[in-house]
This record gives sequence, structure tokens and C-alpha cells, in this order.
Amino acid sequence: MRHLDRGRKLNRTASHRKAMFSNLAVAILDKERVETTLPKAKEVRGVIERLISYAKQGDLHARRLAARRVNDKAVLRKLFSEIGPHFKDRNGGYVRIIKTNERKGDNTLMAIVELVGMGGADTVRKRKKKKKTKDGGPAEAPEPAKTEKTAKAPKAK
Repeated sequence: MRHLDRGRKLNRTASHRKAMFSNLAVAILDKERVETTLPKAKEVRGVIERLISYAKQGDLHARRLAARRVNDKAVLRKLFSEIGPHFKDRNGGYVRIIKTNERKGDNTLMAIVELVGMGGADTVRKRKKKKKTKDGGPAEAPEPAKTEKTAKAPKAK
């Protein structure tokens, strides 16, 4: 029975998993947007949400708890000075996961993990659906129409 065993193992040992989530969380907090596999994205979301909650508290104890996961001092400083105050009026839901295309090598679902409201305009979904013909095969893309170049009249001086 797997009672109270939560989370995906991702074919890694516990220490490898912890280090991977820590590194991924630091990358997301630093760059505010990272592309990774969908299972990793879903698992790291909880780590980042907890770190941002610590940053919203802003006291010394919260900083020390966050420093256990965030090994980069510059990212820890950014977390408490920029990211935490940015989300002060938001009660959770700091991370957005957007599904993208499958990875070419092993056909794994990929996803973009980004902080909500950080870094300007919101992301547009990049997933493109393949069109199919009646026989089930992929449709060929129509050729672009050729246009004739029109001669411009010389400008009068």
C-alpha cells in the first residue's frame, strides 16, 4: 500500500530528486521562465510556491528556510526583494505551467514553467495541432500565393 506516499519518483534517488528540484527552482526564480518535462514541472510547482510564500513572510526564519533550497545568494536576494513583494496581494497560484510540443528524441511532453505576471506580456500557447486529411495522413501545407511586384512611380521633387 502506498498510503501517504506522495509525489513522483522520476526514476531518481531521494537526494538526486531533491537536488534536481532545488536546481530547477533556482533556474525558474532566476530566469522567471524555464522549459522542462511536464512531470518535473508539476512537481517543482510546489517547491516554488512554498519558496514564494516564505519570501512573502520576509522575516529571518523564512529566509533561512528558503536558503535550505536556494543555494544561490543572488537568487535568494531576488526572491525576497523582488518576487516576494510582487506577489504580496496574491494568495497562491504563483506559477503557470503551459504545455508545449513533445520532445523530438523520446516524445516526452514538455512544458513551460513561468512565474505569473513577471517578465511582461503573458505567454501565448505554443502548441500547434497537426491537420489530418480524410485518409488519416498528415495534410500538406498549401503553397503561398505568388504575387507580382508592382513598379513604384518615381517621387516628384
